[in-house]
Amino acid sequence: MLTPICVVNAIQPESFIKPIFTPILPIKFRRQTCRRTHIVTVDTRVFLGISNQMPLPGIIQSTALLQAGARFGSRGTHTTRTSMQKELSDALRGLPSSAQREDFKRAIVDDNVLGKSTMSNRILSNQRLGELYGLDPSVLLYRVLRHLWDADPQGRQQVAHLCALARDPLLRATAEYVIPLRVGGECIRNEFTTTLREAVDVRMNDNTLDKVARNSGASWSVSGHLKGRVRKIRQTVAPTVGGVAYALWIGSLEGRVGDELFTSFWMSTFDAPISELHAITLRAKQMNLIRAAIGGGVVQVDANRLLEATLQS
Repeated sequence: MLTPICVVNAIQPESFIKPIFTPILPIKFRRQTCRRTHIVTVDTRVFLGISNQMPLPGIIQSTALLQAGARFGSRGTHTTRTSMQKELSDALRGLPSSAQREDFKRAIVDDNVLGKSTMSNRILSNQRLGELYGLDPSVLLYRVLRHLWDADPQGRQQVAHLCALARDPLLRATAEYVIPLRVGGECIRNEFTTTLREAVDVRMNDNTLDKVARNSGASWSVSGHLKGRVRKIRQTVAPTVGGVAYALWIGSLEGRVGDELFTSFWMSTFDAPISELHAITLRAKQMNLIRAAIGGGVVQVDANRLLEATLQS
């Protein structure tokens, strides 16, 4: 039985109902819209703890987001690797912030800064890290990631995960299952795989699906959303300054402004109320990462300062 259960504010109704991923996921709910609000209708089983199919905010495939390096489609790095955050950390540790793509290739393949046992593994690791993070200042998602890497070391894990979500459609597809999962709830492998299967528009055999599910599960564990080797349990993810700043910037690439920035897909990766996200945003302002004015019913955020800082350095 489908029952109306909540009303949420929206500034641009058309952006709210855009698909979360490309290809389009089958959404098992319906919406009605009016000028200032969305009346959202979802399956009441969600609130009885039987289902975790809460709809996530839509990703707006803007030109700016694509030009920044975001990827869409049904293929991704997680067919063969996880988010490789350890390898990313090792690579960044050994190179200056000004390093170019060729510098990374030389360090990973020739100098073996990742400590891989074979040449083929070095070459593949360089390729996969490039797919996930760009490793090239001309890729704006990487450029801002690299800036935040130094500005907020505590937020590195979240910034890297957001970048991987933006650049790997397969990892992003599994967010539909992981993010709405209640804290303390168990990630059920069959349900996890089913979500992934529904998201891809090409035939993917069971063996490949299993690899993607396994690799994605490991990546969500590294991000802090899941914990456990055999039974993966949803954990609370507290936002960091770097993570929130990066999410605000990516949201701005979609064309979001004001309150919309705090209800984006990227912000949904954090388990925190709007009030806490506002407070962390003001901390990011104090660190000169962004410009922001929040209070008295006014929410103004300019996250472009992140990119401006990289162009000045």
